[in-house]
Amino acid sequence: MIGVLVPAHDEQALIGDCLRNIQVAAACPRLRGEPVAVVVALDRCRDATAAICEGLGVPTVRLEARNVGQARAVAAAALLRAGARWLASTDADSRVPPDWLSGQLACAADAFCGTVRVGDWLDYRPVVRDAFLAAEHYRDGHAHVHGANLGVSASAYRAVGGFPPHAAHEDRALIDALARAGFAIARRGSPAVWTSARRDARARHGFGDYLLGLEEAAA
Repeated sequence: MIGVLVPAHDEQALIGDCLRNIQVAAACPRLRGEPVAVVVALDRCRDATAAICEGLGVPTVRLEARNVGQARAVAAAALLRAGARWLASTDADSRVPPDWLSGQLACAADAFCGTVRVGDWLDYRPVVRDAFLAAEHYRDGHAHVHGANLGVSASAYRAVGGFPPHAAHEDRALIDALARAGFAIARRGSPAVWTSARRDARARHGFGDYLLGLEEAAA
């Protein structure tokens, strides 16, 4: 079984599109019918995120940490208990492509690091977009780590202790631990995940703040 984990904090505006795209990826013929389980970690949610998940038939777990590392870890633990052999991670403001899961498994490695594309630049100036594209390399062997496009085998995940309880950069900390332990990490330019350029980022010092930093530098 393949597990997909999604941390969420008040994501009623975007969680529906996120989950529907995951469900399309779960039906990819290249998975040859292997079951896919999705778990959303509701981290201090006060809006309709839980109701939207329920309406789409997606199980949830709850926590009050307001911490993305803990949210990913709680969702991962639920999926491991259910028997997942592979854990795929994305974010509630992101949309995965139909070959997302099959592409991760095809890498034949212990972990997968993918790239992200911004779906809507909103009010950001073109100079910010250009700065992002200059740094985000859509090719194999890239150096990026994005929690919105990450995968790891259950055995490797357990071996290094899983996602640390970090409020930011928990994704990079996991990959760094895997690298130190000698696990094979596939860094692929595709499949890429589409994500949001929203200014009200849910995780401080994460992707949203990275874009704001690019804007500040451009100014």
